[in-house]
Amino acid sequence: MGRTAKTNRKTKETEITVDLDLDGSGAAEIQTGIPFFNHMLEIFARHGLFDLKLRAKGDIEVDYHHTVEDVGLTLGQAFREGLGDKQGICRFGEASVPLDEALAQVVVDLSGRPYLSYNVKIRAGRVGDFDTDLPHEFFQAFANQLGMNLHINVPQGENPHHVIEACFKALARAMERATRVDPRIKGVLSTKGSL
Repeated sequence: MGRTAKTNRKTKETEITVDLDLDGSGAAEIQTGIPFFNHMLEIFARHGLFDLKLRAKGDIEVDYHHTVEDVGLTLGQAFREGLGDKQGICRFGEASVPLDEALAQVVVDLSGRPYLSYNVKIRAGRVGDFDTDLPHEFFQAFANQLGMNLHINVPQGENPHHVIEACFKALARAMERATRVDPRIKGVLSTKGSL
């Protein structure tokens, strides 16, 4: 079916390239210069069964914000382009994923309307050298650029690493479901006739 995309973003702060195959096997080659973020993106690809090559160079000597946000934008663009006209996709997806004491619940709608509901209580601080407020920036940028409705809820969790990882895994599983093609769906799954 060829649901692939290659996207690039270059600013004074970052330079990012993404190669995405929506119908992959979960293979990932990630280089952002941010070890924990690399790990989260590898998890996302693996659990979503997306093949993802992502290279990012950013002003990480200043902080990680620009790189994390711009990766979200570039990856969201790749998903939008890879989905094309969204013919036959399931559109909605949801997943609940535990990681020890943490539980993340994610629901998505690939509606074309960007919105993020982020109900994640997480201790301020860092996982390694990764600020715990950065996942919000990534998810916001990803949802906005893709044009998706994204709800992330964490009803329980104490360890920031567990909370963040559960969120990325749940997003991956929800996106795998929402992007899946169902041969029973003719056109797009909307009474409006477009997404």
